[in-house]
Amino acid sequence: MNSRLDPPPTTVVTGATGWLGTALLHALTAEGARWGRPGRIRALVHRASEVLVTARISPRIDPVVADITRPRSLTQVFSDLEPGSFDVVHTAGIIHPPDVATFERVNAQGTRNVLQAARAAGVRRFVHVSSNSPFGTNPIPSEYFRREEPYAPYFGYGISKMEAELLVRDSIDDGLDAVIVRPPWFYGPHQPARQTTFFTMVRTGRFPIVGDGRQRRSMVYVDHLVQGVVLAELVERPMYRAWWIADREPYPLEHVIQTVGEALRAEGYEVAENSLRVPAFVGRFAEAADRVIQKSGRYVTQVHVLGEMDKTIAVDVSAAVDDLGYDPDTSLLDGMRRSIRWCRARGITL
Repeated sequence: MNSRLDPPPTTVVTGATGWLGTALLHALTAEGARWGRPGRIRALVHRASEVLVTARISPRIDPVVADITRPRSLTQVFSDLEPGSFDVVHTAGIIHPPDVATFERVNAQGTRNVLQAARAAGVRRFVHVSSNSPFGTNPIPSEYFRREEPYAPYFGYGISKMEAELLVRDSIDDGLDAVIVRPPWFYGPHQPARQTTFFTMVRTGRFPIVGDGRQRRSMVYVDHLVQGVVLAELVERPMYRAWWIADREPYPLEHVIQTVGEALRAEGYEVAENSLRVPAFVGRFAEAADRVIQKSGRYVTQVHVLGEMDKTIAVDVSAAVDDLGYDPDTSLLDGMRRSIRWCRARGITL
């Protein structure tokens, strides 16, 4: 494991009110917490209404309203920062857009714009949050994605995130100090509505298990992802520039559903038996439909998600453990219970 840099005087977080961005703001500003740090946290938010969201987290957060798809709006994000005095954690992106063109505009062009603005201002280190989607699904279900994998992007989102990674890699070749973290499916506090829907479907016994349920999925508890992002940001001399960040082992999908049900019961919810089984060919049909829909320029979230549900997406985190000292120590059950408690504390109906 490499030694670590000190946190910079300013940390710029794009996508600051998204799932990971929010978790990062909490972690970086919490007094006495594991990843708390002094200095300023500059939060790039997309709308003026989001300024109040950051204010409720910490008075040390400096929100700036900007649009990563509009280069001129990024000038104010970096205008008063001294070269070498700040890092950028780029979490901004879109997963389920209204149309396919938005993937390219936000995930690829947006990353290009943030890279150029940060580099022109003299960023110390740039952390790019990628995905498993540039690599698709495991061609052999028993295998893992490891350190070196060929790109095999999964539809529009995967293509846009691959293009973003290639932009970061080109910048590294040109001398930028940048690293990439690749998380799969998140879970944990600060979750968006789609994860709440997942809990509700499991609670009511209506989450479809496609095929035999033995397909494996790597998942990452959001606090583990925060840990991976911070360690990648602060590793002093990274010999390698990209890491998979996930829980230690992938889970069979059926185990995931069973564990969520167990977590809900442990938190006092009544959970119906999940008997909704869907033949594997339904997933293949949905994938084919997704391909046709996206080729037409449209995007339908439910079709896309169903088309992935019969696939294995398993990653090996040993490089992050060895290089960064990454230590994901929260169990799937405990992470799900914490997420459920977070929902209940905010009056969110599951």
